[in-house]
Amino acid sequence: MANYATPHTAINDTILRITARIIERSRPTRSAYLQRLHAASTRTRGTDRMGCANLAHAVAGMPLDDRFKVVTERAPNIGIVTAYNDMLSAHTPMQTYPDLIKQTARMLGATAQVAGGVPAMCDGVTQGTEGMELSLFSRDVIAMATAVALSHDMFDAALMLGVCDKIVPGLLIGALHFGHLPTVFVPAGPMPTGLPNKEKAKTRELAALGLVGRPELLESEIKSYHAPGTCTFYGTANSNQMLLEAMGLHVPGTAFVAPGGALRDELTREAARTVLSIIKTKRYAPIGLVVDEKAIVNAMVALLATGGSTNHLIHWVAVAHSAGIVIDWNDFSDLSDVVPTLSHVYPNGSADVNQFQAAGGTGYVIGELLDAGLMHADVLTVRAGGIREYTQEPALQGDGLVWHGVGMSKDESIVRPATAPFSATGGLKLLQGNLGRCVIKTSAIADDRHMIEAPARVFDSQEDLHTAFNAGDLDRDVVCVVRWQGPQANGMPELHKLTPPLSVLQGKGFRVALVTDGRMSGASGKVPAAIHVSPEAADGGPLAKVRDGDVIRLDAVTGDLTVQVPEAEWAARPTAVMPDALRQANAQGMGRELFTGMRRSALMAEQGALSWM
Repeated sequence: MANYATPHTAINDTILRITARIIERSRPTRSAYLQRLHAASTRTRGTDRMGCANLAHAVAGMPLDDRFKVVTERAPNIGIVTAYNDMLSAHTPMQTYPDLIKQTARMLGATAQVAGGVPAMCDGVTQGTEGMELSLFSRDVIAMATAVALSHDMFDAALMLGVCDKIVPGLLIGALHFGHLPTVFVPAGPMPTGLPNKEKAKTRELAALGLVGRPELLESEIKSYHAPGTCTFYGTANSNQMLLEAMGLHVPGTAFVAPGGALRDELTREAARTVLSIIKTKRYAPIGLVVDEKAIVNAMVALLATGGSTNHLIHWVAVAHSAGIVIDWNDFSDLSDVVPTLSHVYPNGSADVNQFQAAGGTGYVIGELLDAGLMHADVLTVRAGGIREYTQEPALQGDGLVWHGVGMSKDESIVRPATAPFSATGGLKLLQGNLGRCVIKTSAIADDRHMIEAPARVFDSQEDLHTAFNAGDLDRDVVCVVRWQGPQANGMPELHKLTPPLSVLQGKGFRVALVTDGRMSGASGKVPAAIHVSPEAADGGPLAKVRDGDVIRLDAVTGDLTVQVPEAEWAARPTAVMPDALRQANAQGMGRELFTGMRRSALMAEQGALSWM
């Protein structure tokens, strides 16, 4: 094993203080979680506890040699949970992974079974459609499906195959409910670079203006999304991969290696070797211990340093909760004050993730953060060498893998050292005021757009906003308020469809912003967007009081989101109720009836929009 000893670096005082308060806040729930983990870890192996009929069912589908290993030799058995389908380009390469894993396990005297599959929807397909209203809650469905897969309870370890937006958080939540199992996540890598993102965005704006038609727009989109692999912008899917690296849940440097090649296949085999090495060396590294308070802080820091997806201010609250850890948006905001922005990847810059990888990628960013004392180095990972292994990048050498340091940034227009960052603070900001609490992605917004004050125009749906835009009613300074978009109202869909018209208005020179209790997406762009406003309008939140013409101030410098209405008048103003017709429309068709219970029980966005509490 290579020596990845950590140089002595003093941890930033703010990082230490925030970690300490998370530990203290989480003490009761984390303690209870660890007690459950310990109890599960000290049981007799599942295959030894099972009745003969149970075990016979469990191995009936296995080749005879594998059956013998499980039953007679008591060999380690890996449970594979896969999100493979060929609807998602990012998951298409995973079709062959189970066979690679099984072959590797057999070579090491172990076995592997596909324990179950989980649903995986593509937000790119459903964006702006009724299907998008299932998207956020699909995370919890994936978590439950993961639990169903692992409930067969005959596994000594697990491998999670998934990449995209809700899929990785769902797999992680599900895996943490089986926290006693050593678990490694297995990605697939990004598709090759296609049409530059700025050209794609420009075509969308031209289409919004009616200057190009469907054929030109479709040609642009197909050139952008054109091959197996993850979409190449730094949205939620690719942010997932950055965070998994920062938490030590991957084979190091796996996130952005291209799919389909010999290196990617060998890294998939290495995932099986890694999880089996935890068992064979009797190194106690179950996922419930790997994901502790320090690991969660490391993930938050990595998100902020790279200007990652706003969706993770919801998802990682839910992930932490599943490990008995309590975090909130104050933690993100306070970390953002001291964590510098080290990368510019679209929509925060012009580069895509392939260029990010070539410039140094995850290994460079993690190394800079560790060396600056902005990440905890004393954490458990799935590798024996600890988090310093994640500053390396993999390569093939002969028939095997080697890792080497990434060195200096290969392109400082994409990744920079912590001593010369793009910004001294992180890419996300908490806003609060008499309109509630929300977040804004500042890393993609020009400095002169960090404060917008303008009259409100209130909409009950994104379709209503498009209608007003097409009629020319928004050609002015305006803060567009789109309400009834929270978890309880309609499942909190992404509203990425609003980006082109708002970008057009901003391009005309108007001062424009969006305020909503919905989500934008990991692709949140150059228009100021105060999103995830909590409490949501459907739960009596203050957005339900806003009227057309009210002046709203969005200030990402001071962290304010306020409506400029006298306090007494605001307090006396009645709260609008979500129209019955709209509520009914949101609850029917495209399977939305099946999610009624989830909408009814969903917590606020800042509480992770959990539907199982």
